[in-house]
Amino acid sequence: MIASAKNTQNLKRNKAFYANLFALPLVISQSIDEIEKNSPASCRPLVGGQAVMDGVMMRNGDVYGLAVRRQDSTIVGCLRKWVSILNYPLLRLPFIRGFPVLLETLYNGIGALNQSATISTSDPNEKLSSFQLVISMIVAVVMAAALFVVAPHFLSLVMHWLSIGADVEGLSFHLWDGFFKVSIFLGYLWLIARLPEIKAVLAYHGAEHKSIHAFEKADLVSAETASHMSRLHPRCGTTFLLFVITLSIIVHALAIPIVIYYIDTPVEIWKHLLTLLIKIFLIIPISAVSYELIRHAAKVTCGWQKVLWQTPGLILQKITTIEPNLSQLEVAVVALYLALDADDRQRVQAVPFTETDAA
Repeated sequence: MIASAKNTQNLKRNKAFYANLFALPLVISQSIDEIEKNSPASCRPLVGGQAVMDGVMMRNGDVYGLAVRRQDSTIVGCLRKWVSILNYPLLRLPFIRGFPVLLETLYNGIGALNQSATISTSDPNEKLSSFQLVISMIVAVVMAAALFVVAPHFLSLVMHWLSIGADVEGLSFHLWDGFFKVSIFLGYLWLIARLPEIKAVLAYHGAEHKSIHAFEKADLVSAETASHMSRLHPRCGTTFLLFVITLSIIVHALAIPIVIYYIDTPVEIWKHLLTLLIKIFLIIPISAVSYELIRHAAKVTCGWQKVLWQTPGLILQKITTIEPNLSQLEVAVVALYLALDADDRQRVQAVPFTETDAA
């Protein structure tokens, strides 16, 4: 009995470890929701989602449904409030709202990830405090900055030391920086996609997309109808990451040499520290513009513009999603069911599940 309890706690810690270690790419891959609760062209709400540990989270406006397949094969679900900072009109304006959306997506997404790790292995009523969620978010952001800002910059500096690239004032430095950034990003996704714990998450990511497609296109939503849908979705946040990386390469190449020119410092290390600080600060406007671009891309439905805007992100989703099985689709449909109101729930055929208190 003691050994069994110990194994359960170890499993819980492992799942929480993976949830936090890979929180940023998993959370950012969450489908980007429109600011408006409903599409102008449809009376159906726009639902976004995210894969979590052993389950799926589905967001609908001010709430999200979380469903997890526990170790005993039962499905446990709950309805929770979406914590938003977009209640202030200023933060909802175009080209401003992108960064606040990113912050609240991180906060709620990491909370859902950790809650799913808890539900799958122990007491479903146990939850992390707000302080713990903030710490998890900070860890995820620091890891992302180290991987996608500091590491590419250092490698570009190595190219300069090897005399095959310019210093930070030159264009070739930023071209190398962009090359390393893309390489690290793709290599990171490729690597984590091969970890057993993450493979299941990628399948749930595919299940989330299929279920959303079914809700948007079918009259009746079930695991069976969702199984016939595509696992790729144009509103996936994976495309957002592509826009961020592409824009950052362009903006850094144009802006940083100008700033360094006007803020000249004779000490080499201070020059590079200043450059890194500028790059981190530029995440705010870059993410804001990227958010508007992905909203536009999701609205393009035909022609060469659709191919141009959506194809790169859809190709990348072949790495960040895998085909789910029927069991995983059942979990996604339960999460969708929980997120919807009473009228929309009539269109969703969910399998039996246990609902916990909404905390």
